[in-house]
Amino acid sequence: MLILEEMQARGHEALTLLHHAPSGLRAALAIHSTVLGPAIAGVRLGLQDEQLAVRGALALSESLTLKAALAGLNYGGGACVLMMPEAGVDDPHAREALFRALGRQVRPLETRVVLTEDIGVSPADIAFVAQETPATLGVNTDTSSVTGYGVYRGMKAAARFALGSESMRGVRVAILGIGAVGRTLAGHLHREGARLTVADYRAERAEALADQLDGVQVVAADQLLDTPCDIFAPCAYGHSVRSEDVPRLQCRLIAGGEHHPLTRRGEAAVKEAGIIYMPDYAINAAGLIAAAQGTTPEQAAERVYQTINRITAVAEQYGKPAHIVARRMAERRIDLIGSLGHGK
Repeated sequence: MLILEEMQARGHEALTLLHHAPSGLRAALAIHSTVLGPAIAGVRLGLQDEQLAVRGALALSESLTLKAALAGLNYGGGACVLMMPEAGVDDPHAREALFRALGRQVRPLETRVVLTEDIGVSPADIAFVAQETPATLGVNTDTSSVTGYGVYRGMKAAARFALGSESMRGVRVAILGIGAVGRTLAGHLHREGARLTVADYRAERAEALADQLDGVQVVAADQLLDTPCDIFAPCAYGHSVRSEDVPRLQCRLIAGGEHHPLTRRGEAAVKEAGIIYMPDYAINAAGLIAAAQGTTPEQAAERVYQTINRITAVAEQYGKPAHIVARRMAERRIDLIGSLGHGK
């Protein structure tokens, strides 16, 4: 599919390519919707492939629109995917230059977009952006740890629906991706007595977690989908579960912190397999809530817990899949508030 056709199909408003040769800045900035307010754009760093960066920005920005709407925030959705400069960013001055260049490039769009951290980006990086534009959120929020705690609380609410109890004691959870969110989630689950199997495409991350937490089993990332478990928790970079791999899953619930672990085809395959899927934008919103509204981690995670409870109640009442209910709830708020003719 051509990019403009994909934008039209998804309902995107804009796609901008950013470039600044001295700093090595190469980025794709997508704005999906500003119906409810400025588009919150998660900034992530790591991809070097231009096509993947563009398609990643389009997918992530749509997810952010749904996440902000479902969380009751007056923001739309955006995404900014930075391709790693060839020289890297290990030099602190190079890192500062990269993110300040991003801030300058985004400055003309500051009425439409607000940048916040995502994978590979820290609050300190967003602070560099903030030196060049006021269009930032999350400078003083450890969004990854808040997101991880919110995923844990949302998982408990989803487990009550899918497994019959929200207790995690003895529940088998397979976590793919041991970055900041995955580590935080694993810590909370371990304290409650869950039985954890973990994997990461950087195997040393999974091994390090197993050294810290007793009883954690480590498997190769390409084997985790075959692991018998009650809950599969994708917390990696995106599209961790390909539609053709759904038959390999041996879980009853998919609930994790990863943006877009499944495509629309994957969602249909999961539904056909009888697996409950709690979508990313419903369960990983705590960090965004805390950054946008200045709430405590506990308050933000409680919002996620209540959102998942609402979704599962409607899903149970009408016999609809949870991921379809979640999307319709988000789209309904966008339609209703958008009809007022303003986004504030």
